[in-house]
Amino acid sequence: MTDSLPHLRLGRPPTPVRELTGLTSVVPVWCKDESGYGSGGWGANKIRKLEWILPDARRQGAHTLLTVGGLGTNWGLAAALYGREQGLSTAIALIDQPVDDHVRAQLVRLRRSGAALHRTHTKRRTIASAPWLFLRHATGRRLPYFLPPGGSTPVGTLGYVEAAFELADQIASGELPEPSHVVTAVGSGGTAAGLALGLRLGEVHSRVVGVVVNDTLRLDAPAVVALAGRTERLLRERGADFPPAGLTADDVTMVRDWLGPGYGHATPEAERARSLAAATTSLELEPVYTAKALAALLAMVDVGRLSPGPVLFLNTYGPR
Repeated sequence: MTDSLPHLRLGRPPTPVRELTGLTSVVPVWCKDESGYGSGGWGANKIRKLEWILPDARRQGAHTLLTVGGLGTNWGLAAALYGREQGLSTAIALIDQPVDDHVRAQLVRLRRSGAALHRTHTKRRTIASAPWLFLRHATGRRLPYFLPPGGSTPVGTLGYVEAAFELADQIASGELPEPSHVVTAVGSGGTAAGLALGLRLGEVHSRVVGVVVNDTLRLDAPAVVALAGRTERLLRERGADFPPAGLTADDVTMVRDWLGPGYGHATPEAERARSLAAATTSLELEPVYTAKALAALLAMVDVGRLSPGPVLFLNTYGPR
C-alpha cells in the first residue's frame, strides 16, 4: 500500500495525553494535545493530514497546491510551509472573516510563507474565481493539486484514522482510561471523520462529539460519516483488508450551539473557556476553533450530556 498511499512523516508521534484538572469537577477531563505535532513552522491537526496529502500530490506530479481558507487560516499556512519543504508552491484563496489580533498575526505569517494569496472575499466569489485560479497557477499543462478547506479529503482524513489508532494504543497501555466521549472542533470535517473511523476500526468505544465552528460548509453527522465512508473505501481500493466499519450518522454527535454569529466570530463562552484553560491547564487555545470546542465540552459536561466520562478534549491548535 505504500506505493498507492505514500506517507511522509512530518511530526513525532504519539502526541501526549494528560488529565486536565481545574476545569470541572463533574467528570474527569483528559486532553490529547496535538499542539506540538509537526517539525516545521506550524503544527497540530493540519500536519497529520499533510503527511498523507503532500506525498499524494508529489505522486501525481503536482508542482503547486491550491487551497481555500479564511483570512486567518491555520490550514493554508501549514500547507504553504510544509509544501515549500517538499518543493511545492502554494496558492490560497482567502475568504473574509472577522479580523482580530489572532487573524492579523496569522496574515503576517501567511505573507511570510511565500504562498500566493488571493482575496476572494466570499464563498460565491471563490467558486466563480476557481477556473482563473487553476489556470493562473498551472505549470505548463499541469493544473494545481486542489485541496478543499482544511484538507478534508479521503486522503487527508487518513491522518486522523492514524491518530485514532495512536489513541487506542495509549488507552491499551494505560496512559489514559477509555473516554466515553472525544470532543473536537469541526471546521471542515476531516478530523472528526478520521477519528470516528479509526476508533471504530481500533475497537475503541468512545463517541466522537464534533463542535461545529464553520457555517460555510455542510458539517452535520451524515456529511461527516459520508467522508469517513469515502476514506474507508479509499483504504480498501488501495489494498487494506479489514471488517466493514459500519458507521452511521447515529454513531457521531455534531453540535452547533457554540458557533456564535458565524465562522471566526468570537463568543463570550469561548473567551471564558480560553481564559480558564490558560489559567488552570496551561493550554493555549484560539477563538475560532479550540476555545469554542472547550466551551461546548464544559457546558455539555455541566448538564450531563457527556456522562459517564471520562471525556477527552482534542487540542488541535499548534502555533510556533
